[in-house]
Amino acid sequence: MTDTWSPNRIEALEQLLTERDGRILDSLESFRVLSTRQIQRLHYPAGLGGIHATVPTATRLAIRTLLRLEGHGFIARLERRVGGKVRGSAATTWHLAATGERLLRARRAEPGRRRYVEPSRSFLTHTLAVAEVAVGLIERHHGGQLELLTVQTEPTARRTYSGPSGPVTLKPDLYAVIANSDYESHAFIEVDRGTEHLPTVLGKCRTYLQYRQTGTEQAAHDVFPIVIWAVPDERRAGQLRAALRQDSSLPPDLFTICTHETVLDVLATSLTPKGGTP
Repeated sequence: MTDTWSPNRIEALEQLLTERDGRILDSLESFRVLSTRQIQRLHYPAGLGGIHATVPTATRLAIRTLLRLEGHGFIARLERRVGGKVRGSAATTWHLAATGERLLRARRAEPGRRRYVEPSRSFLTHTLAVAEVAVGLIERHHGGQLELLTVQTEPTARRTYSGPSGPVTLKPDLYAVIANSDYESHAFIEVDRGTEHLPTVLGKCRTYLQYRQTGTEQAAHDVFPIVIWAVPDERRAGQLRAALRQDSSLPPDLFTICTHETVLDVLATSLTPKGGTP
């Protein structure tokens, strides 16, 4: 029994999708999970610069599309609820279902399928928080506030290098490159929820330092990205700053610490000259 879909099967499924449907599937593959509200903001933008007059109108249209995609088996909703202020259908969290995941793989002629495992609440909360930063960047790009040249999520953002004991893989939550008319800025972004022990966070900081010392990123892009730790509140920010000061092996210029609410503004003001020194 073959696990490969026929061209006719693929074509029949493609005919069920609009161009925007396809972009929604791509977003869910990239971000792993997204809320209805995040999907609306990405694909049904509303208000100034958007294609819909109001957020409620855009949300209704987004929900209608998501229910249709769910009905065809392309996407599925998560039963596990994630806390937040949004209620009702707009708070639903979505992921690729088997048909959607296999169709995207078939487009790329990739064999096999992924086995779906219900994610933990911690994973969901973190993944949605990372997506929130990326969605905010995309919104600022569409609003003309900055030019978003690149945004990569896990695992695309990974960097592998040779460490003292063998290959090491650095796993940023996000990698972004933004620009304006004169300058360009590269950034690795870590979205911290305050649940990791500080020694674990410092361990990842040392991984960033090791990677910078290889010169790999500088050789490819002329600069080493700033490393931004976006934390839940000022208390956590103060704890992390104090821990970094106490560790003399970690250079203070490598890390920028801010809250979740200010990370986009920090990114917007981090633009450095193209071809700047590492």
